[in-house]
Amino acid sequence: MTGVPASAAGGSAGASGAQSGAKPVRAGKLGAAAVNQASLWNVANLLTMLRLVLVPGFVALMLMDGGYDPVWRAWAWAAFAVAMITDVFDGHLARTYNLVTDFGKIADPIADKAIMGAALICLSALGDLPWWVTGVILGRELGITLMRFLVIRYGVIPASRGGKMKTLVQGTAVGMYVLALTGPLATLRFWVMAVAVVLTVVTGLDYVRQAIVLRKRGVATQETVAEEAER
Repeated sequence: MTGVPASAAGGSAGASGAQSGAKPVRAGKLGAAAVNQASLWNVANLLTMLRLVLVPGFVALMLMDGGYDPVWRAWAWAAFAVAMITDVFDGHLARTYNLVTDFGKIADPIADKAIMGAALICLSALGDLPWWVTGVILGRELGITLMRFLVIRYGVIPASRGGKMKTLVQGTAVGMYVLALTGPLATLRFWVMAVAVVLTVVTGLDYVRQAIVLRKRGVATQETVAEEAER
């Protein structure tokens, strides 16, 4: 007994029902748009984009005033260090918080190779690092990336501990060469780079072995499936 006419109550309920029915539709569209936006503009992807933006900035700083000014080289090292740090965090964030996107899958390895390649090429062009070292490292990186795509139909080759160690030592060595070091530190960076080159070759051969094993297993599985299908 509210004193409100049934028609009014019904009208009010209908109106509120219509309003409540309309809101989920709009919210649903906005929610879907928000999800789509978050799937691309998430923290992991933004860090990857930052690395891509840092590449031309790093090159400019590295080659400023002929490429031998210690101050500009220090700024170039800072840009390189930020890129290496974001490389660690964006992959971790993407896997931990389910932020993996198609953009990230493509852009992340490109950003990794771009900043490392830019640093190596600049160092060799300036005469600080032999071209054969740059060739070995970049050849390995591009070769392994291509090989991963070739065997993706059979499975994914996971990053090994040796590969992660290679990345750490390689980044440390290149970073030390970016800085204008002299004396004992210059000698130390030579040996760190030597270790990086060894790890680059050894882990590259191990990835080739994994790819061969993965392909053999994949082919065997496909043949087994085909034989069973014929029966």
